[in-house]
Amino acid sequence: MFIHVVQQGDTLWRLAQQFGVTPASIASANGIPVNGMLVIGQSLIIPLQADHHIVVQGESLWSIANRYGTTPETIAQLNGITYPFYIYPGQRLRLPVLAKPTIEVNAYTEKFDEAGQQLVAEIGTLLTYISPFSYHVAIDGTLSGPNDGPILQTARAHRILPMMVLSNFKDGTFDSDIAHAVLTNTTVQNRVINTTLDTMRQKGYRALNIDFEYIPQTDREAYNEFLRRLKARLAPAGYLLSTCLAPKASAEQKGRLYEAHDYPAHGEIADFVILMTYEWGWSGGPPRAVAPIDEVEKVVRYALSVMPANKIMMGMPLYGYDWTLPYVQGNKWAQTISNPDAVRLAARYGAAIQFDGPSQSPFFRYYDDSGVQHEVWFEDARSVQAKFNLVKALHLRGVSYWVLGTPFRQNWVLLGSNFNVAKRV
Repeated sequence: MFIHVVQQGDTLWRLAQQFGVTPASIASANGIPVNGMLVIGQSLIIPLQADHHIVVQGESLWSIANRYGTTPETIAQLNGITYPFYIYPGQRLRLPVLAKPTIEVNAYTEKFDEAGQQLVAEIGTLLTYISPFSYHVAIDGTLSGPNDGPILQTARAHRILPMMVLSNFKDGTFDSDIAHAVLTNTTVQNRVINTTLDTMRQKGYRALNIDFEYIPQTDREAYNEFLRRLKARLAPAGYLLSTCLAPKASAEQKGRLYEAHDYPAHGEIADFVILMTYEWGWSGGPPRAVAPIDEVEKVVRYALSVMPANKIMMGMPLYGYDWTLPYVQGNKWAQTISNPDAVRLAARYGAAIQFDGPSQSPFFRYYDDSGVQHEVWFEDARSVQAKFNLVKALHLRGVSYWVLGTPFRQNWVLLGSNFNVAKRV
């Protein structure tokens, strides 16, 4: 695959002629109509098998490597280029033949209707786990779960291992009092563990994911001990245990979201962890990339300092946000937006899509029909490829998506072209 950034005058027909493919194949790889309007700055996957690249004005070895899912050092070595890696327009560069590493892939879903089942079926070959969100724990230790039967049936049909999610989610947020009750009250905790094991046996879950957030800092060790008790009950039955970890860049990171999440302990106890490496840009905050690669890498590298790479699944978002400007804290929150909707919005209002280097994320601004200015940050092929490159460079266990239901064809095409996806069933 090659990632092309749309320039003035580009059309699908012209790009197909340039790269020796069909307009339909480009449209299919990107989930766009063949006759759709392209936007300057839009990224497009070009489905071709390339063994060389001709350098054009403005390219660097780094940008070329990112578009092909490799590293500048690999291309430099293959072409006898020494540091500082100078290249020039018209230069023909040999590209490496890349062996695809095998990773595990998890996806959370909140959609349990027929459309949700169809989505899981469509990407079934690219999923190791499916995680219906979620079984909510009440303060007395009882559980309330989603209507997950149809999704679990679809998962079985596509060899996707179902992972039960246990959370302290209540009324649209995570509840500290529920977490405290589960972690400190033996009666409540026993009820949670016993009910969870019964549910897993009855419904065919093979893994358990604990997503407890906003835990009081004073319950940090109690949380670790809860995980140890769970592991002791799950392991003899052959069940896997995973946890969600807030995106910490150091052990000393302060804040209610972070302090009770003990990276070294989770790395020791759990079979694997899911780093929630997203929501730097969030709907109630100022405009920013949702998962800036520079921030993501800090979290991953801290995790690697206290646990092995084969226990780390890196979180990835399938969405972006559309903020109204000027941003004022407490005003209207940003609206979630998909990749195709973001591109259509840019086309509608004539906005050129820009790309931020440090975060490796696309964004644009526009004025709506009422004259109100907006700023949109979203994910595209370039931002996804940058994250996949990090997974490969650091030999991580895999990736975990939040959350299914936001269309993003480019992501799934790139996932399949970069990796083989492991199946556990």
